[in-house]
Amino acid sequence: MGFEPSERALTISAQVEAFMEEHIYPREHEYEAFTQDQNNLWKTPLFVPELRAKAREQGLWNLFLPAEYEPWSPGLTNVEIAHVFEPMSRVLWAQSIFNCNAPDRGNMEVLAKYGTQAQQEQWLQPLLHGEIRSAYAMTEPQVASSDATNMELEIKRDGDEYVLNGRKWWTTGVINPDCKIMLVMGKSNPENDRHTQHSTILVPTDTPGFTVERPLRAFGSLHSPGGEGECRFKDVRVPVSNMIKGEGCGFEIAQGRLGPGRFQYAMGFVGLAQRCLELMCERATQRVAFGEPLHAKTSVQHEIARSRCEIEQCRLLVYAAAEKMDREGLAGARDHIAMVKIVGPQMAENVANRAIQVFGGMGVCQDTLLPEVFTRARFCRIADGPDEVHMSQLGKLTIRNTLNTAKAS
Repeated sequence: MGFEPSERALTISAQVEAFMEEHIYPREHEYEAFTQDQNNLWKTPLFVPELRAKAREQGLWNLFLPAEYEPWSPGLTNVEIAHVFEPMSRVLWAQSIFNCNAPDRGNMEVLAKYGTQAQQEQWLQPLLHGEIRSAYAMTEPQVASSDATNMELEIKRDGDEYVLNGRKWWTTGVINPDCKIMLVMGKSNPENDRHTQHSTILVPTDTPGFTVERPLRAFGSLHSPGGEGECRFKDVRVPVSNMIKGEGCGFEIAQGRLGPGRFQYAMGFVGLAQRCLELMCERATQRVAFGEPLHAKTSVQHEIARSRCEIEQCRLLVYAAAEKMDREGLAGARDHIAMVKIVGPQMAENVANRAIQVFGGMGVCQDTLLPEVFTRARFCRIADGPDEVHMSQLGKLTIRNTLNTAKAS
């Protein structure tokens, strides 16, 4: 079917798995204890830079960039990346150790694809080297941001500068002190048609007039050390050279950014769900209730079986999306990309929910990753576009393709 891992993918996946076993899993609870301590807000455990340095030394770095982005890419196909992403996603913070985490990976892809040489030298290179972090500012509190044409933040040219005024929220990573640059989407050409009114522009976080007004809690969590913030832009001035590609290209850039990122994002949920399933199986063999082990109960067996089916279905769908991108490009894979966005978070939410039920009280506390997987999956069914938007787009595309096929026959 074209989904089989290449020898290169198998080798890199094995290296990632070995790295996870030696360096990530042993520090998992230490990381959670540190970041959930309110005294450590917006700080990163000291061992994280050390692990990032080890990953880079071993060549396990920037693996998310497909071969088309050479010389910055390690040269993997999308199918190979899909195989590598599953093992590196089995711990919630592990992607950052390999410099493969969102939103940085999407921002790096934008700069690699659309950035000028000067923008790449100033911002892409430090991001690729893991020296800084970034954010993507799109969602706004005063409008329904599921319809991106609603974005109101004003980008107005004034001589050799653009002036930004408006508000953004749910800007992931913006609170981390290492976040130095934002990609900001706003309305620059209100006279244009709906899909060419907006632009994407680079705004350094230390620009006068930009403020993070408050951190936002997602299901009660601040998601330190990255965090999601509500931000204000008041007469924020940046040079004209900070515009990415050109005025009116915001939607094109957003769609280009969300292509490979979506199947990588979905495969991240496959990795997390597989981990939840393994924990659920272990728990079921360890606990006895009402005179028999949990794994002997038909209801638990069914939940485990249902979870395995859903994970495997999602995994194969992600492989199919990746293979189609390799073969037909982003435009040819739009239907599969929409599908993995719909299926991935819901699948992980379902599996984590079942695992929580098997674990009981332990399933809702900090002793396992289950609560965070559940809440992250639920959060992501809104973030990056709500399920309903992707389902509507997929439905329209399916109807159009079906009718075209019928006419052709």
